[in-house]
Amino acid sequence: MKPTLTIFTPTYNRAYTLHLCYESLKRQTCNDFVWLIIDDGSTDDTSELVAGWISEGAIKILYYFQENQGMHGAHNTAYELLDTELNVCIDSDDYMADNAVDKIISFWKKHGNVGYAGIIGLDATTDGNVIGTRLPDQLVSSTLSHLHAKHKVKGDKKLIYRSELTRKTPPYPIFPGEKYCPLSYKYILIDQECPLLIMNEVLCHVEYLVDGSSMNIIKQYIKNPRGFLFFRKVAMKLAPTYKDKLREAIHYVSTNLMINNSKFIVESPCKWTTLIATPFGVLLYFYIRNTSRATVMKRN
Repeated sequence: MKPTLTIFTPTYNRAYTLHLCYESLKRQTCNDFVWLIIDDGSTDDTSELVAGWISEGAIKILYYFQENQGMHGAHNTAYELLDTELNVCIDSDDYMADNAVDKIISFWKKHGNVGYAGIIGLDATTDGNVIGTRLPDQLVSSTLSHLHAKHKVKGDKKLIYRSELTRKTPPYPIFPGEKYCPLSYKYILIDQECPLLIMNEVLCHVEYLVDGSSMNIIKQYIKNPRGFLFFRKVAMKLAPTYKDKLREAIHYVSTNLMINNSKFIVESPCKWTTLIATPFGVLLYFYIRNTSRATVMKRN
């Protein structure tokens, strides 16, 4: 019988921490899942480690190796391979709460249907503190965009999506020489389809490692301007409020300056907003180029 949930983990040279996720999956009180590991070109002993876990037979594991494409490329592969009703990404430096799978499956069977994109739950630190704010108790469902923009929800949250929708939305673009495109691209597109059910339960424990993308977002911004530029155009066009549209336009201007594109106003989906945002985008460009900080946000 096919599992209900795919837990997928993109990983790159994370053999030293991947065991935390494995151990948490062995502790689950419900086994209605498969763990899909997308090895994005690791050169450490990840493959040998996973082979040992597969031979143990404690949980169902699928392992797929690919040439390094970056986090978003690994997500593309996962969405192509998974065939369960639901999917959730657990990063290679994170691990699931002990009863998370049971909570997800039970909640979805009780409340889920094709009118919802999936479930949004909570991330917490390794010592149990909720990342950012909790979700509004008065809401049954909401899009991710509205939770951030209108309900002022802060911090990373755990997203469980219907696989039909993650397959339906276009894949993340792969730009030559770049290894990052904000994962929010797909989430924004899915927001246009239907809302997420809200579940105020901790599903995942998160640790921001010094070599992770969350802690090096400015470096990612500089190294992957075309990926960010692609995302900003979509985010600007579909922003839930004008404040969000203006913020995305500021980043759009900054990113265009990084690739010396002087036609950014003509190419913008929101030309007047981009014109207003231009001086602020110039300031942001110089700040990013000269700051010694590694991050200005947790995750995008």
